[in-house]
Amino acid sequence: MGFLQGIAASNGIAIAKAYKLVEPDFSFEKRTIEAPAEEIARFQSALQSSKAELEKIRDHAGTALGADKAAIFDAHLLVLSDPELISPIEDKIKTENVNAEHALKETADMFIGMFESMDNEYMKERAADIRDVTKRVLAHLLGIQIPNPSMIAEEVVIVAEDLTPSDTAQLNRQFVKGFTTNIGGRTSHSAIMARSMEIPAVVGTKAATEEINNGDIVVVDGLKGEVHFNPTPEVLEAYKKIQEDFEKQKAEWAKLINEKSVTADGHHVELAANIGTPKDLKGVVENGGEGVGLYRTEFLYMDRDQLPTEEEQYTAYKAVLEGMEGKPVVVRTLDIGGDKELPYLNLPKEMNPFLGFRAIRLCLEEVDIFRTQLRASYTCKCAWQPESHVPNDCYS
Repeated sequence: MGFLQGIAASNGIAIAKAYKLVEPDFSFEKRTIEAPAEEIARFQSALQSSKAELEKIRDHAGTALGADKAAIFDAHLLVLSDPELISPIEDKIKTENVNAEHALKETADMFIGMFESMDNEYMKERAADIRDVTKRVLAHLLGIQIPNPSMIAEEVVIVAEDLTPSDTAQLNRQFVKGFTTNIGGRTSHSAIMARSMEIPAVVGTKAATEEINNGDIVVVDGLKGEVHFNPTPEVLEAYKKIQEDFEKQKAEWAKLINEKSVTADGHHVELAANIGTPKDLKGVVENGGEGVGLYRTEFLYMDRDQLPTEEEQYTAYKAVLEGMEGKPVVVRTLDIGGDKELPYLNLPKEMNPFLGFRAIRLCLEEVDIFRTQLRASYTCKCAWQPESHVPNDCYS
């Protein structure tokens, strides 16, 4: 019997045999090349193939997990279009006459090291995003097939060095009962997505891939952050009882989803949800949401080749208001920029797009776009609440 202590990343108990998600061999040799232009073209081809794969994964995540989780891959696509990453790679190929693999890894490692050295835990986790997307490009340069977790067809607990967001988005909840990793934290994208998918997870065990073998029986305790492998019959039975009790507790909690959330001293705490599209309403209603705390309207503008019309926006806002049946809905106006961009707007590339020309700055500059959204949202509000006052200048 073995035991590992990690970080509880997603609640629940998972019991199944181990499936080690092992990376392929990404090793390569540094080479001197004679035709930099051809090598850059090879690098660009790998970039385009990686983008096409990420777009498919994003679309799958949007259907399975919702628009807000799919936005992770919009951020990844943005990384692969970022001149701050791409230009140094191409410059290194041209000036040092080195192969694309070497130029990519050296540049990516520089950015990964920069993020990992930051004090902020959230920013540290972004190093994993850089690692994920650049590894995908490297795989295409080397002609390597990245493992596909979506092909798993039996009940397993995944054991890995780390699970990238693209790995997690492809997990089939019918078969993947839980996962454990050597590295990672509660703020990593894979942990956030695991909680959304309700897959028990323990991360940061440091030695899961070294200690656990394929086929070992693994218990993932997402409540305490513990991993037991090849447990004794007594430990296994104890955990089956804990798992059963937890599922019963969830069933009891489910009976309370439409009750008010009130503290012991009588203070009401509103439970509101963040959504990206009207399709996300199902989860809000099923879990007893008392309102929409943030309706991220930018998703109405994405994955299309032109701005949504006023009528399209009105219809989307109306669907949410009707679906919430009079409960409060907070609509955030267009927040494009940072990790979300609209190719058809031709916005300027920036050194730091997260703090640049985005959100309200963009709206106040692109007044026609902003005015259309205000008209659609206020008109919808008036249709739902006829007594509401719509400022005259929304129509001007």
